[in-house]
Amino acid sequence: MWQQYLGEFVGTAMLILLGNGVVANVNLKSTYAHGGGWIVITFGWAMAVFIGVFISAKLSGGHLNPAVTIAFAAMGKFNWVWVPGYIIAQIAGAMAGALLVWITFYKHYTLPNDAPVIKATFCTEPAIRNYFWNVVTEIVGAFVLVFSVFEMQNPAQSLGTLDALPVALVVLAIGLSFGGVTGYATNPARDLGPRIMHAILPMNGKGTSDWAYCWVPIVGPILGGLLAVVVYHFIH
Repeated sequence: MWQQYLGEFVGTAMLILLGNGVVANVNLKSTYAHGGGWIVITFGWAMAVFIGVFISAKLSGGHLNPAVTIAFAAMGKFNWVWVPGYIIAQIAGAMAGALLVWITFYKHYTLPNDAPVIKATFCTEPAIRNYFWNVVTEIVGAFVLVFSVFEMQNPAQSLGTLDALPVALVVLAIGLSFGGVTGYATNPARDLGPRIMHAILPMNGKGTSDWAYCWVPIVGPILGGLLAVVVYHFIH
């Protein structure tokens, strides 16, 4: 199983390196892409998903997301015994990816960036804080993602080596449609791993890591994934 765990670690690290990398590139001061805007971020994240899934699919199935792993287990398509190892690998990979972003943009982090800007390059934060509705938004986003992934499992719809492309397009659609509400974590590891690194890494004026909010991008995506299981079973 170590190859599968390694696949999840490397794939998730690549996901966060490129995904949070585009956020840092757009938001941190004195980069050439500074001020690139939301469209650049959503396309960057979509490409991050494509590359992360593409490089890990053969090794581990390219889950890269505890909500996806738990949903597949609940569907009976993945052994529950492997779930803890997958989730640990995903969170560790997300931490490694966040560390690589920090290393890559180190000199830009030494500039006087606002605390919310710094945190945005690691983890998510809602545009309007209301825990109930923030959770609802994350449920909806993860439902769309996981339900779409289930539908993509049909061999008749396979794109061969480009199977990761539809997943990336779904993430792009989620980001463009309602990602501006909570930052569309849709993935507990994507938020928790980098949030831990935000708390650990030395950065001037980084502010709080906002642990009061951290449960939202954990609980919401998992519930959204489980809701996708229920709806998929009902339809099929």
